[in-house]
Amino acid sequence: MSISNVIKSIQDIMRKDAGVDGDAQRISQLGWMLFLKIFDDHEKQQELISDEYTSPMPDQYRWRNWASDEEGITGDALLEFIDDMFKALKEMELTEHSSKLAFVVQSVFEDSYNYMKSGTLLRQVVNKLNEVNFNKKDDRHQFNDIYEKILKDLQSAGNAGEFYTPRAVTKFMTQMVNPQIGESVLDPACGTGGFLVDAIEHMKEQSNNVEDLHSLQTNIQGVEKKALPHLLCTTNLILHGVPVPNVRHGNTLNKPYNEYKAKDRVDVVLTNPPFGGQEEDGIEKNFPSQFQTRETADLFLVLILRRLKEGGRCALVLPDGFLFGEGVKTRIKERLLKENTLHTIVRLPKGVFAPYTSINTNLLFFEKGGSTKEVWYFEHRYPEGYKSYSKTKPIRIEEFEVEKAWWNDRKESDQAWKVSAEEIEQRGYNLDIKNPNSEENQTYDVEALLAKRNSLNEDIQKLSNSLLNELKETLA
Repeated sequence: MSISNVIKSIQDIMRKDAGVDGDAQRISQLGWMLFLKIFDDHEKQQELISDEYTSPMPDQYRWRNWASDEEGITGDALLEFIDDMFKALKEMELTEHSSKLAFVVQSVFEDSYNYMKSGTLLRQVVNKLNEVNFNKKDDRHQFNDIYEKILKDLQSAGNAGEFYTPRAVTKFMTQMVNPQIGESVLDPACGTGGFLVDAIEHMKEQSNNVEDLHSLQTNIQGVEKKALPHLLCTTNLILHGVPVPNVRHGNTLNKPYNEYKAKDRVDVVLTNPPFGGQEEDGIEKNFPSQFQTRETADLFLVLILRRLKEGGRCALVLPDGFLFGEGVKTRIKERLLKENTLHTIVRLPKGVFAPYTSINTNLLFFEKGGSTKEVWYFEHRYPEGYKSYSKTKPIRIEEFEVEKAWWNDRKESDQAWKVSAEEIEQRGYNLDIKNPNSEENQTYDVEALLAKRNSLNEDIQKLSNSLLNELKETLA
């Protein structure tokens, strides 16, 4: 059976269970089970590589010891076993000497739950998962595509939809920032890990030896506030060859701004911070007074400005509201332009993040240090025949070939224009600048238009009089 059919069968089994209610719970249930299966397959590989490998999992809770036998424990006994396993993994006694993998396992189960109420149906799901071998290249390759579908399903799972950024967008942003082997890459609001995975795959193409691949392990880092995307991100990174994912479960904004020191700075930030949301009371007090706000995306940008190394590079997604916003937003934009080089804003059309939001969004690219002299804008347009994007017609990476061709040889066109930092400052740091080269955004001299209209009216009147005179002469 193909992997896509295996996942479909699992979802069908879960729909029969009285305890699993809706897509979000199905994905969460599948998430921790996938983690255990993938983790066990990963451990088998590590045991072949090194005789010294020691599992951080208590032996009885390793997938191979309770799940791999299709005739194994089932029914109420299985449910009781799962309850004990969750308690044990959440309460593992860890010290500074414990392996990093042990912390990964505990963080995954910290806020995970078993929603299924039928041990018999749970056994059927386990048996289906055993049909997949994540150490087989073909199975792993197929599953990467299926995993993307699981992540897209988050879009229709209520609030969980906020965790998915279209892969075309993450891939384009990563390619333009171009992280290099040995550079540290951070996503401070990493969701299910789309940016981190693309950074890993981008740098793998540069690797020549084992040391290069090892650097990916130490240099890729993320933070995710919510349990479900954190679990999916951790699993996602293991699937893509990072054996000990450095993904912290927590709120990046909880740590006071001034506590981030030189050692916390990174070379590259790739992120789509949550926007439109408000942080809990008190979070804003972690930031300098001139930047205090409860708007999440604004705080993330202030934090990014702090955490980038001199010369570091960032690409992030921000809504139109940030571009034209005033007050604290103005002060953030002033800092962004005066102490950094904001070189590019790609303006995306509506629907890129549908159905989660119809808000217009932008991709901002900047480097830490220096000061902005001019900002280039590029208007991304729908493909021919499209009036919008949708779940069945999402944005595609091929569409960004236009931007890529323009990127290193910039010229103004009907899609590209530049604005000086001086003009932006005169506008009160309003970055919401429409395309002046687009016909629909053209501005005209009203007096000149009126004069032209009057001239045309005179010509029409003269022609009318001439035709009337000719008609009179003919009839005479």
